[in-house]
Amino acid sequence: MVMGEFTQETDLLVIGGGPGGYAAAFRAADLGMDVTMVETDPGPGGVCLFRGCIPSKTLLYVTELMYDARRSSEMGIAFAEPQVDLDRLRQWKDKVIDRLAKGLVELVKRRGILYIRGKATLEDSYHARVQNSTSSHIRFKHAIIATGSSTRPLAGAQFKPGSRIMDSTSALELADIPERLLVVGGGFVGLEMGSVYAALGSKVVLVEFNGHLMRGIDPDLSRPLLVRLKDLFESIHYNTSVTALEEDETGVNVTFGGEIEQKNQRFDRVLAAVGRVPNSQGIGLENTKVKVHEAGFIIVDRQRRTTDERIFAVGDVTGGAMLAHKAMFEGKVAAEAISGMPSAFDFQAVPAVLYTDPQIAVCGLSEEAAKKRGMDVKVTRFPWSASGRAVSMGVAGMTKMIIDPDSQRVLGVGIVGREAGEMISEGVLAIEMGALAEDVGLSIHPHPTLSESEEEAAEAFLGSSTHILPQRPSAARTDSQA
Repeated sequence: MVMGEFTQETDLLVIGGGPGGYAAAFRAADLGMDVTMVETDPGPGGVCLFRGCIPSKTLLYVTELMYDARRSSEMGIAFAEPQVDLDRLRQWKDKVIDRLAKGLVELVKRRGILYIRGKATLEDSYHARVQNSTSSHIRFKHAIIATGSSTRPLAGAQFKPGSRIMDSTSALELADIPERLLVVGGGFVGLEMGSVYAALGSKVVLVEFNGHLMRGIDPDLSRPLLVRLKDLFESIHYNTSVTALEEDETGVNVTFGGEIEQKNQRFDRVLAAVGRVPNSQGIGLENTKVKVHEAGFIIVDRQRRTTDERIFAVGDVTGGAMLAHKAMFEGKVAAEAISGMPSAFDFQAVPAVLYTDPQIAVCGLSEEAAKKRGMDVKVTRFPWSASGRAVSMGVAGMTKMIIDPDSQRVLGVGIVGREAGEMISEGVLAIEMGALAEDVGLSIHPHPTLSESEEEAAEAFLGSSTHILPQRPSAARTDSQA
């Protein structure tokens, strides 16, 4: 501390204003704490709002509209070929972000939270210094680190303004629609952004280091999307890596290794989507008792407390599933734990959604994970070809459940198809409350809806599904049994 320097005092210092950070700050303020939040952006929201979840889903919804317009002729409604006005599309995306950002700023004000724009660095377990701010020194009783994560760079490449080698942030800026785009990585970000650019007119080539896309997703759920991507993308190459990149003013020369036949190709742009790394460097952890894993993730317990009793951490910087809703839940847990409540991050099902078309949504135990663990489970599937609502919409899909055959408890749910992300919450609730297949199957769902596929998937276990044949003999007696 500098002699004569003013020190701002606060009950709770939240470092980072993304979903985990602002959820923690809001909950702490609601519980009566004096809260200070420090974030480099002009307002809370983080990568999710400004450079991730919200802009990408906005664009994915637009591409979904384009797809529906093109296929509507099958239903007797003909539209002209969609015309892309890139400036207006950017304006729409920015308008969505701005509206949500203003809402968060208003919530900060109404909760009486002090928001400081700048970069915070921990000096010890009680103090932090903020760069580029008038409130440069803060003393806190507790701190929550919510600094998030950043895109893992490709070997030999750096993300620079104006570069043709993009991370997800620069890809969302929509500088142009490249004629030919290389997407490196077959995870959620690569598939979502690849789908956006392909729908807008780019010829997309996707390469994946492993032998499959969407790690952790059961093959029967990913198969319908793979069929769609084969039509949407120019090509998909497995067991393929990028060994060299050479950028010039008009494109990028790429050298590949692995199973791809054409080892040298040229693209207008390259999108790197090979994972994320925690933002745990440069925030002063070395000045505290906080410990990190070898990969840089901060070590926390079930209450999100670090190895320094005064400091907590939430969200991507702690590892695990890097999902905004998980970070928000963790933020609330940390705030409540600091206030003395017996809160803990104890869950059975964190949902994950891939917002492509078709969407894929999963929660709980997957079929593949059950097999690896040697678990005895019953898997039921309800094809959307038997769903009146899906057929009327002209969409394909499937709903599956993983069920314990002895206890009949629902252990996992997977859905592929339109609006899967909206439907998965029923599966989360069923797993978290310990619901039985009978509980879901005997809950009357409205007809015709996509959600009734969850009822029928549960009924398939019970042998009472109406629109598919039973997988085991029905309990109803035949004439010969009477």
